[in-house]
Parts: sequence; structure tokens; C-alpha cells
Amino acid sequence: MATIVHSAHMDIFQNLALRYPNSHTHYFSCAILYLFVEANSEAIQEQITRVLLERLIVNRPHPWGLLITFIELIKNPQYKFWDHDFVHCAPEIEKLFESVANSCMVVKSKSQQQQQQQQQQQQQQMSNVGESEIAECN
Repeated sequence: MATIVHSAHMDIFQNLALRYPNSHTHYFSCAILYLFVEANSEAIQEQITRVLLERLIVNRPHPWGLLITFIELIKNPQYKFWDHDFVHCAPEIEKLFESVANSCMVVKSKSQQQQQQQQQQQQQQMSNVGESEIAECN
């Protein structure tokens, strides 16, 4: 009986890594995120998170793919990361997640936030004007 360690599947995963920007990193990042969202057990999601977090709490620099994968996991509501019990199992763990999340994500200055809000308002106004013109034509 062959073990999984010496299988073609494991050869693929051992040679792929979350490193610099390339198609292999993108594929592996998507695979990790897919496994997270499709996991039928919170234990699997916790294990994926633990591995990513262990790599992030060591000294910098962090591999690009690792950062992108973790940021996508915590920011994208599709993954419901902050709703999982393992994120809130202890105050220390929750603070650790928040600390890592804050250090990974770029914090926008107030002026950048105001500019983004103005752009969103302008886009909303433009779409409202376009909708009213379409309604007038009908």
C-alpha cells in the first residue's frame, strides 16, 4: 500500500509555495482558499489558518503569496473568517489575529479615505444620472 507522502499529489504540493508573484503562487493561493471555504470541518479551516499564521508571526520579510492569501482570507466576506469560533477561542488568540491582520493590511490615511468616499459618491451620482436618462427614454 502506497502512502500519500510518496504520491504525485504530494509532489505537486511540495513543489508549490506561496512565494513571489507567478502563476504557481496564484494557483496555490486559490487552492488554499478553496480548501478553506469548502472544508466540511472547522478543524480543517483552523489548521489552514494556523499554518498561515505560523508563517506570518516570524520575522519579516514575508513571502508575497503568503501575505496575499492571508489578506484575502481575512478581508473577503465569502470566507467568513471572523465568524469562526477558533478566531475568538481566547482573548490572546483574538488579539494575535487582529495584530497580524493590522500589520498585513495597508491602513489608509484619512485623506485617502475621503478621496475614496468622494469617488464613490461621484460614481453613484453618475449612475443615478444614467438611470434617469434611461428611464426618460423608455
